[in-house]
Amino acid sequence: MIRTLYMAPPSNYSTAPVSEFLLICFPNYQSWQHWLSLPLSLLFLLAMGANATLLITIRLEASLHEPMYYLLSLLSLLDIVLCLTVIPKVLAIFWFDLRSISFSACFLQMFIMNSFLPMESCTFMVMAYDRYVAICHPLRYSSIITDQFVVGAAIFVVARNGLLTMPIPILSSRLRYCAENIIKNCICTNLSVSKLSCDDITFNQLYQFVAGWTLLGSDLILIILSYSFILKAVLRIKAEGAMAKALGTCGSHFILILFFSTVLLVLVITNLARKRIPPDVPILLNILHHLIPPALNPIVYGVRTKDIKQGIQKLLRRL
Repeated sequence: MIRTLYMAPPSNYSTAPVSEFLLICFPNYQSWQHWLSLPLSLLFLLAMGANATLLITIRLEASLHEPMYYLLSLLSLLDIVLCLTVIPKVLAIFWFDLRSISFSACFLQMFIMNSFLPMESCTFMVMAYDRYVAICHPLRYSSIITDQFVVGAAIFVVARNGLLTMPIPILSSRLRYCAENIIKNCICTNLSVSKLSCDDITFNQLYQFVAGWTLLGSDLILIILSYSFILKAVLRIKAEGAMAKALGTCGSHFILILFFSTVLLVLVITNLARKRIPPDVPILLNILHHLIPPALNPIVYGVRTKDIKQGIQKLLRRL
């Protein structure tokens, strides 16, 4: 449900433009911050290290120069950018009390968060199509899933989601911020920032809702369709061990989708039930959503994919 948040500008409000915002993490439980900083920093280092290792392994190992691994590299790049956009600022608030963030930096962070989330979802959709072709049309795989296909898919992922989510921070930045500049969040989410405005933000919220769920919803539908066709094809396989092998090629990808979807679903549910739970819980879940999938994605592929595991072992021997 979209709630209309309208604030009529009181007469004593200043109309001077806001040059910076103050991020107040966990407004009700600020004593948590020092305790949370340790596990969050460890998760951040794990996410950055695991994704960097995966990217280096795919770059150096010739046997991994295949479309499926190029798509995995794209996912790792998106995860790294998301982590670097959100987590260092959160840790700076926790450790050094650096709460201020400039007007432009806030909306840049908002754009990256709103665009890279559906970019990840779209990448999962392309990876699901890759697995569909590999299992349902194995003889045509090499002619359909080519390096040119990966380049086109990457351009589509970036262009579609970047262009359709760009209006979200633009709409927020064009609002009038009369006096209040304290954001009760650790990051510049659209709702946390725009509700500080003294303008009507109905269209802003409506656009984010429609654009977000159109992008994520269409990706989810296509992923479900791909896996339904894959399951249908696998059930027809009669050869002994062939079914397990076919499902094994999809296992890692399916686990990543479950991680991504589960964390996102929990975040959505907690935001919808905001009145029934402490306001600090959605803030924490929002931070974890930028940490848990990036930390787990390369680990799952590294553990479950033989070629990647061997490539990482070769890389470690060189060091």
